[in-house]
Amino acid sequence: MTERGFWHGRSGLVVPALLAAWTTYLLLGVLTMEVPEGTDFPGPRFFPNILIVAGYVLSALLVLHYLRSPEPVDTDPAGPQDADTPRWRTFTDWRAVAWCVGGFLVFALTIEVLGWIVAAAVLFWCVARGIGSTRALFDASLALVVSSAVYLAFAQGLGLNLPAGFLLGGM
Repeated sequence: MTERGFWHGRSGLVVPALLAAWTTYLLLGVLTMEVPEGTDFPGPRFFPNILIVAGYVLSALLVLHYLRSPEPVDTDPAGPQDADTPRWRTFTDWRAVAWCVGGFLVFALTIEVLGWIVAAAVLFWCVARGIGSTRALFDASLALVVSSAVYLAFAQGLGLNLPAGFLLGGM
């Protein structure tokens, strides 16, 4: 058996590196945010701080995972000779990528007209389809409930101004 280097099977470390980079960018934004004196709790830094902690914790957990159990990599282009040995392939599910990216584009382009609740529900529904869900009506219902809850939490609970769209005459 040939000796393999440390990085063999650990290409997944790219994901926690990107997550940590995004989290650091968010941290810099929070540190440079101008918050008026006397701002009530929870304030504009509260939820970003939760995301920062979650981002760094998830990054660390992913790093531990990939360090402890590297992914098996098939180095033989013909595949394994033993029929019981699985052949590991690297591929991109372009259908899933298209659903997720398309959903985000629809969200970004229609949020002012449709409003947060409907646009976010469309985004959630598209991501559910992208990751393989086939229960369209259930996904749409769940997406509306989740996007409504997020709208209520941010718009009503925190007083942030999310677009209401046509639902409240915001066109």
